Amino acid sequence: MARRFTGYHMTGILVAFFGTVAAVNFTMAQRATSTFGGVVVENSYVASQNYNTWLEEAAAQEQLGWEVTTSWRDDGRLTVQAIGPSSPANLRAAARHPLGGEEPRTLEFDRLADGSFLSRETLGDGRWLVRMELTDHAHTWRSEVEL
Repeated sequence: MARRFTGYHMTGILVAFFGTVAAVNFTMAQRATSTFGGVVVENSYVASQNYNTWLEEAAAQEQLGWEVTTSWRDDGRLTVQAIGPSSPANLRAAARHPLGGEEPRTLEFDRLADGSFLSRETLGDGRWLVRMELTDHAHTWRSEVEL
């Protein structure tokens, strides 16, 4: 004898279907919010007002003629070689994971005999964005590199 399809069967199918959809949505939303903080700029309006100034500063920076090469050593430390019109006096840097995996870090550098800089701190595995600021007493050069 064949079993009849009843309202209880349909209710079970609907609950299973929508329960699966809701579980997948909640899982994906949790993973998305736990890997990206969502902040690119603190205030997009203020950033838009400063945009032309930033472009002018970038053009002036290119006129300085600095060539900067950054490399990541096997021991996790960074080396920065700066070639430009004058000897750089100071290098500051901040490193952060692009998706907020670890806390941002401030990097301090020691000057080596060949004129390059070597970071005192090490960076762990993974992708890092490093914002650098190089000064020569009169000018400032800024850049961001991905390692």
